Amino acid sequence: MATQYHHLSDYDPASIPDASGMKVGIIVAEWNQDITSRLLGGARETLLKNGVLPENIIQRWVPGSFELVYGAGLLASLTGVHAVDGIIVLGSVIRGETPHFDYICSGVSEGISVLNAKGEIPVIFGLLTTNTKQQALDRAGGVLGNKGDEAAVTAIKMIAFRQGLR
Repeated sequence: MATQYHHLSDYDPASIPDASGMKVGIIVAEWNQDITSRLLGGARETLLKNGVLPENIIQRWVPGSFELVYGAGLLASLTGVHAVDGIIVLGSVIRGETPHFDYICSGVSEGISVLNAKGEIPVIFGLLTTNTKQQALDRAGGVLGNKGDEAAVTAIKMIAFRQGLR
């Protein structure tokens, strides 16, 4: 039985709210940087294409995917002129021979969930959790699109959702 995959870069531009006044933080893992830099490129391009000003994209790197939660938590706590409206975390964890993969993926998933449950701003999960490097490349601008694009679209929609509740 064939599996249908969603192309991660596909979205209806008419469904995207105006993002011109939004300020978005992006926390990116250095680990698997050949993949995460592609995710970052996709996220930035999508934010810019939908009206976010370059100076309103705050980008920071952390050593690995596990540190995404800490980085996002710190960025979410900033106030005043440094405050962002939403955060995208981007990382890539590729299954290896040890259970390390399971612990990292679980920890990041739980940490981002906690930030979203407690927080005042949306934190968007852009962590690739793949079995192989090729699967990650396919989802970082390859044949399946770019998870960074998808994360940026989600960030814009969730920021607009939050702003609509005020």
